[in-house]
Amino acid sequence: MQLRYNFRVTPDAAQRTALAQAFGCARVVFNDALRLRQQAREAGEKYISDGDLSKLIITAAKATEDRAWLGEVSAVVLQQALADLNTAYRNFFNSLSGKRKGRKVAPPRYRSRKDNRQAIRFTMNSRFKILDNGRLRLPKIGDLPVRWSRSLPSDPSSVTIIKDAAGRYFASFVVTIGEDETLPPVEPEIGIDLGLTHFAVMSDGTKVSAPKFLRRAARKLKRLQQALFRKQKGSNRRKKAVTQVARAHARVANTRRDWQHKLSTAIIRDNQAVYVEDLCVVGLGRTRLAKSVHDAGWASFTGMLEYKAARYGRTFGRVDRFLPSTRMCSDCGRINEKTALNVREWDCPCGSHHDRDVNAARNIKAAGQADFNDRGVQARPGLVPAPRREAVTHPDVARSTRSVEGISVL
Repeated sequence: MQLRYNFRVTPDAAQRTALAQAFGCARVVFNDALRLRQQAREAGEKYISDGDLSKLIITAAKATEDRAWLGEVSAVVLQQALADLNTAYRNFFNSLSGKRKGRKVAPPRYRSRKDNRQAIRFTMNSRFKILDNGRLRLPKIGDLPVRWSRSLPSDPSSVTIIKDAAGRYFASFVVTIGEDETLPPVEPEIGIDLGLTHFAVMSDGTKVSAPKFLRRAARKLKRLQQALFRKQKGSNRRKKAVTQVARAHARVANTRRDWQHKLSTAIIRDNQAVYVEDLCVVGLGRTRLAKSVHDAGWASFTGMLEYKAARYGRTFGRVDRFLPSTRMCSDCGRINEKTALNVREWDCPCGSHHDRDVNAARNIKAAGQADFNDRGVQARPGLVPAPRREAVTHPDVARSTRSVEGISVL
């Protein structure tokens, strides 16, 4: 399995200038290659191969006066920009043909120097190196100080340098881990019902309170947004205000991610099998509860459960979203009439009294176990998530905790 490890880097002024130049060169190569392929398609010409594109956009361009400055950055950075374009085209074509599941992917778009996020990637061909003093040596950039919070499990195959909207720099290492991290087997299996009042309700009755990180930071975000609105467009003070807003949002995202990591690790550590409902977060994001749904971060949490289960030898399954888990009695299996959301407890004609969310979690667990036992595989298994596309990922380093009822996340 491949995993990403993100660390903060603190380049000096000269290194920031070199990184800005590398960001710009990679962006120009990407845009030039995209423009050539679009022009070839409009003219009815054949698709330009990767080799021809590299010769035209990089090798031949360096010999011209207009693009001579491309030779001032590492060639690997420019080649990886073309690789990103190929990946974007591949995802687009696979989406059109149905090979790629999920939402439809749009065709590649031009990159802008005004984008909030810039990134470049170095592979092993660039001979980047982690020095004995802990610094990261990059070709034509220098030795970057890295804030190591943990050691890498293996030698990295690539590193991506990322500058986010808040002006922070990150080094994202891709490493490959083996199967030696499998946890010892345990007996418990659990079903999880995700919600808004309680972030997660377990089939054993444990309830985890919803942290609502965005709601808690709403007052500060409102004040920063108002200050940004008062600044004149194009001024330096407006740029500083934009950075302050970005830092506040990054702090919220980091806190949420840290909390979800601790909770998901505790769940995977204590249970042999974990089953969740396959929620349509995109659809729920279009309702009047959109802000609360996005604040909860269900998709990122279930993604953590999935890859951690694969990493530590646990079972993870997604139950069909159309399962009437709320209306079905977990004791007799009877499907009752729909009830309003404010009804949190109900009685079944069989005599059972149910907590609405705990009953749903029990039904999710039973459905996941039935699917697993029938087919002998994980319920609706998904591919082990490889690192998200490095050149467009959003690094979230987190730091915060939140009280949880009945479960330790530390």
